[in-house]
Amino acid sequence: MTYKPPPARLGFLYPGHAAEDDYPRMGSMIEPHAEVHLVHTKFLKDAHTVEALSEMGSVGRLTAGAEALAGSGIESVLWTSTSASFVLGLDGIRLQIDTLEKLLGVPASTTAMAFARAVKAIDAKTVAIAATYPEDVAQRFRQFLNHFDIDVVHLSSRGIVTAAEVGTLGREDVIDFAIANTRENADALLIPDTALHSAAWLTELEKAIGKPVLTANQVSFWEALRLCGKLKPQTGLGKLFEVVE
Repeated sequence: MTYKPPPARLGFLYPGHAAEDDYPRMGSMIEPHAEVHLVHTKFLKDAHTVEALSEMGSVGRLTAGAEALAGSGIESVLWTSTSASFVLGLDGIRLQIDTLEKLLGVPASTTAMAFARAVKAIDAKTVAIAATYPEDVAQRFRQFLNHFDIDVVHLSSRGIVTAAEVGTLGREDVIDFAIANTRENADALLIPDTALHSAAWLTELEKAIGKPVLTANQVSFWEALRLCGKLKPQTGLGKLFEVVE
């Protein structure tokens, strides 16, 4: 009888409702399939503003979400909001990670940190960013990446205020958005919003622009697998999942 290792058991804290179905989708796309435990966290206001995002990513909100994952048997946990981590700066991100690790006793990370690690994993030196956020929030993502010596050669802001609206963007919208913001001098394109669907279209996105694409939900799932030591080469989820050592 061939031994089959147990599936990875991954925890995700996801603010509100937008593109959370990307996570069980990716769980079923990998081999062996992953067991996805997703908890919707609460917030006062659905808005891509520094004030609203800071409240969304507060210790209190993450603590309440973590309590819902207690006893689930997860092997790693991700705070899956790019903006509600990078707006708080590196110290704020460290506090988020420390909070989750202490409460759940498993490795933790955030989508923002997952982006920084994913860029290094695909050996990209320069990146273009296609952000759905308003300009001021998008600029903070650039500043965050600068801490890791990632050279941003292009930054676009779509100016969408709510995650709910971002979640309504479909396949053609996302692919067109990617094509419009890829740049010849960028090694990869980053699309940093977990409210944006992307899991089903990663292969098409990379084919459309001819280079690696990193999306928020994709890098979050990759990071969760990496943290629990169950990251293996996969197809259909972009170059990021193909370059695993």
